[in-house]
Parts: sequence; structure tokens; C-alpha cells
Amino acid sequence: MSQETNPPASGARVPWQRVHPPVRAAVEEFLGGRVVEAETQPGGFSPAAAVRLRTDNGGRAFVKAVGPEPNADAVRLYQAELKIAAALPESVPAPRLLTGFELEGWVTLVFEDVEGEHPELPWRRDQLDRVLTAVKGMSAALTPAPIDASPIGKVFGSSFNGWRMLLDEETDGLDPWALRHLGELAELESGWAEAAAGDTLVHADLRADNILLNGERVYVVDWPWACLGAPWVDQVMMLPSIGMQGGPPPHELCTDPGAEVTSVVAAVTGYFVRHGRLPDPPGLPTVRAFQRAQGVVALDWLKRRTGWA
Repeated sequence: MSQETNPPASGARVPWQRVHPPVRAAVEEFLGGRVVEAETQPGGFSPAAAVRLRTDNGGRAFVKAVGPEPNADAVRLYQAELKIAAALPESVPAPRLLTGFELEGWVTLVFEDVEGEHPELPWRRDQLDRVLTAVKGMSAALTPAPIDASPIGKVFGSSFNGWRMLLDEETDGLDPWALRHLGELAELESGWAEAAAGDTLVHADLRADNILLNGERVYVVDWPWACLGAPWVDQVMMLPSIGMQGGPPPHELCTDPGAEVTSVVAAVTGYFVRHGRLPDPPGLPTVRAFQRAQGVVALDWLKRRTGWA
């Protein structure tokens, strides 16, 4: 399998030594000791530090920190995550936020250091079944949402207008089926926000690199996109990455024939297909390849769901 077909979910992480010195000092002050070990965690795309720290007094923490360069959008994303993480109740299967702060343009989140490993890739069926069961249970436990959050339609907004945007953009290299049905896909996608609406707190960005397995426990990390949606949204949005990373294809894991699901699948597919055609964002050299690979899987799923020739 080629690198483009199955690209890694990792980007250009910032080592702890390159984090803004006042930020490092503030973290050490909070932890009450000098950092003697900093292990960068590679999963994820943001051009930020993501490190497991150990201090000289035995303290441990997982720290995420991002500055305004090279991508200011990452700062806004971390600000959103700080707000969500601070509000998540202990019932949510996520690492506990110990503290968070903004300092001289940097946003920093300090979490408890949870022991665990990402699911093995290609996906093992036993681990996949554990994760899907945990996601279903999490969705049930977060209905109704225990915290205030924005509706999914507001959070993702025009990002899920991919097919509609492609109506007015260059389409060289677009899949022939998608090009043939572009107008229909734009129409199908247009109702996604209403289809995905609900009162469940959804993570909205589930992938293997946002999941940790610890014994029988499943932890879900990285919540900046958390929003209100239908209880099935997390599973549906996760399935293209599962299929791309060696798991079963989406149509085998989601047999719901509902028009609402198809509308959301259309929007997710349009997002991956269109964004995969865009230039790399500043500081995120790997995300487009990951989106393109998910788009291939999602498009096959969409073809099956629509039944269009």
C-alpha cells in the first residue's frame, strides 16, 4: 500500500525545547519541578508541541502548546479545545485537564498523563470493536450534552460545502463519477446540517490518533471540534479513516439506510475531496494527503449509498 493511499496521521511537531521559554517556565512552575524528560507524541497534524513531561520531583503531565507561527488557525483551535476541555465532566472518557493558559500569543493545555497506546494499524478487529462500542456508549452518555456547545452546522459551516464550491472551481482530475453527478452531490450535501442536528455532545474528529487504549479503557483525546449533533455523527465521520487505515470499508460498519446519514456522508466526502485538492496549509505538510486518502474511501461509500450510475 502506497504512502499516499495510507498516509500517517502525523505532522511537524514542535519539540519541547522550542516552546516559548516563558511558556515552559509557567508549565514547570505549575508542575512544581524542572522538566527532565520530554517525549514528543507524533500523532496529529497541528504544528504544535505535544509532549509527555516528567519533572525532577517525579511529576508527570501531557502538555500541548502552540504559538502564532506558522499557522494562526492552530491557535484558535487550541483556544477552542481549552474551553471545551475545561468544561468536560469527569464522566467523559478523556484525560483530565489540569490547567490551561494563554501567554504571549501561545495557548497551552496541561493534561493528566494517561498511560495508553493508539490502536494498532492496520486496524485489528478486536480493537476496532472495542472502540466502536466505546464510541456508541460515549454518545449515549453525552445525550443530552452535559455542557454548552455550538451546533455542528455552525462549527463546520462552509467547510462542508465542498461539492457546492467545486461547482465554481477547477475540476481537472476530479473523479469521473463525481464530476458527472456534481450538481446532484451539491444538492444532496446542502441538507447535511439539518440531518446531523441533535443534542448529543459529539467529538466530530475521531480517528485512531485521537484514541488511546489502556487495558479495557478507551480514552478519547483532542476535543477542539466538540459540538452538538446527532448521536450517530461520530461513528459516521470516523468510518472513512477506519477504512483508509486497514479496517473494514464504511458500508460494512454502517448499515443505516437513512437519508440523513447519506446527506452527512455526502458532506464529509465533499470536504475530503475538495480539501485534498488544496495546497498544504502553513505548517501542516501532511494533512492534505491524509484528506485525499480518506476521500477515496468516503467517495466509494457515497457511490454505494446513492446507487447512482
